[in-house]
Amino acid sequence: MTDAIDRIDDRIDELWDVFRGNPVLDRLFYTASEAADFSVLWHTLGVIKAILDDDPKTAIAISAALGVEAGLINGPVKSMFKRSRPVQEHERPYKLRQPKTSSFPSGHASAAMVAAAMLSRGGKAPLWYALGAIVAASRIHVRIHHASDVAGGIVAGVVMGRVAHALTDRLL
Repeated sequence: MTDAIDRIDDRIDELWDVFRGNPVLDRLFYTASEAADFSVLWHTLGVIKAILDDDPKTAIAISAALGVEAGLINGPVKSMFKRSRPVQEHERPYKLRQPKTSSFPSGHASAAMVAAAMLSRGGKAPLWYALGAIVAASRIHVRIHHASDVAGGIVAGVVMGRVAHALTDRLL
């Protein structure tokens, strides 16, 4: 099974090469990837949304959901898989933090989906999920994750995001 997944990942990486080296896409994806390190992008958007909505509970709920996501994904889940990250054969056009944790699942992708679910409370879901998709795809573009890592992170994040959204609706 892992051989089949590796072949799919390799093929997606080859297909993605058409986008790499494009100055606009490189800047977009490297910026998105870096901005989402440690979920800084999502916490910041949560604070902005809380200010605009005049509801500090919004920022607290988003940060709490992201904290649970990070604790689960970057702790027990990644330690179960211990997957190697893609080999970087060429110099990157922009500097990027190189994570030391397992490649599977992508924490950026899972956090993006949790954040999208939480930021969507009150509307604009397509906007938030589109931004989340850019961050998730950025991890393939910058070769920090295999495509299957990103897919796994998206699935985990969607599930955790729905749970967090439902709990928040009940508690707030």
